[in-house]
Amino acid sequence: MADRALRGMQIGAKSLETEDGIVFADRQQRRYQCENGHVFAVTMAIDSEPPANWECRCGSPAEYLGEAEPEEEKPAKPQRTHWDMLLERRTEEELEVLLQEQLEVLRRGELRNGVAYRR
Repeated sequence: MADRALRGMQIGAKSLETEDGIVFADRQQRRYQCENGHVFAVTMAIDSEPPANWECRCGSPAEYLGEAEPEEEKPAKPQRTHWDMLLERRTEEELEVLLQEQLEVLRRGELRNGVAYRR
């Protein structure tokens, strides 16, 4: 059996299936409250009928309160590119000087694999 196992995989670690082409059902949060004061939300399909009671994590029955308000989505941060990170460390003038230095080294034929170019 060991000779048929995939290297690097653990039992139950990850699925090899992708979610490409799968359309998920529309969902919404339904809120419940138990007699101990715990308020929690359960995700259900939009077209489903929510049950009047649901069992809380503490074991007591919880009553249906209604639909939970959707949370405000945070504005997405723009992805930082390599150029953005480079400009955090050096100005464009400094980069222009470095480029000219490296072009001179290239023109002199001094560039070799594994050798630091800048002295």
